[in-house]
Amino acid sequence: MPPRRSASTPGGTIGDVRTPPHTAVGRYGRRPGGGEMSNVLVVDDDPHIVKALKITLQAHGYTVATAPDGESALRSAARHPVGALILDLGLPDMDGTTVITRLRSWSSVPILVLSARHGSDDKVDALDAGADDYITKPFGLDELLARLRAILRRTTEPGEEPPVLVTDSFTADLAMRRVTRDGQDVRLTPTEWRILELFVRNPGKLITQQQLLNEVWGPAYSTEANYLRVYMVQLRRKLEREPGNPRHLITEVGIGYRFIP
Repeated sequence: MPPRRSASTPGGTIGDVRTPPHTAVGRYGRRPGGGEMSNVLVVDDDPHIVKALKITLQAHGYTVATAPDGESALRSAARHPVGALILDLGLPDMDGTTVITRLRSWSSVPILVLSARHGSDDKVDALDAGADDYITKPFGLDELLARLRAILRRTTEPGEEPPVLVTDSFTADLAMRRVTRDGQDVRLTPTEWRILELFVRNPGKLITQQQLLNEVWGPAYSTEANYLRVYMVQLRRKLEREPGNPRHLITEVGIGYRFIP
């Protein structure tokens, strides 16, 4: 493990975390609304990173809880509702992907992964298990704050009911994370669900391939159009009555896709 460097000037490094040149609340603004949405659980066994994240998040209006391993993270998430998890994959008792899988069996809380693993397979595994975004170490705190705001924007604001969308082919209930077709449950992978949820929340809107790739897989996949096409084929096969002549998941050639309810 490389030696840790202390942050002696703005824009320096704390452990594996690059600090932004400005950390005043005014630069980013506090999280509006408060409540559970502003509660963040940081799961990492590195005390230097935990300290840096806790100080920064609290300075930007978040309430922060911490957990050093997977089991304590799962217990904490079960006992105390949180708005988001910031999760390291290299935990001492279990792999972070296992934490995601277990958490996704009963919770849809947004998960932002932090990891020193740079391989695409690790990213795909974490995202397919149910993570919402992925940042590799070392990372800038300003980028982390932006990613956190983004995944929180994609969740339901306090007091707002998630939509239930009924089409002539299928029904999607975002609150229950459930899709049915002809009265039968349709099993979607976490990645397929995230794509569908993005469409359901933006009916009729043209969403570019790059937007989809950035929202679902992260900026590292912004040019992987072939990867997206594979998942669109799978979604159409599961949801459309005529997958070869789709009624709802429409391709805008050379641009992206549009969801027509």
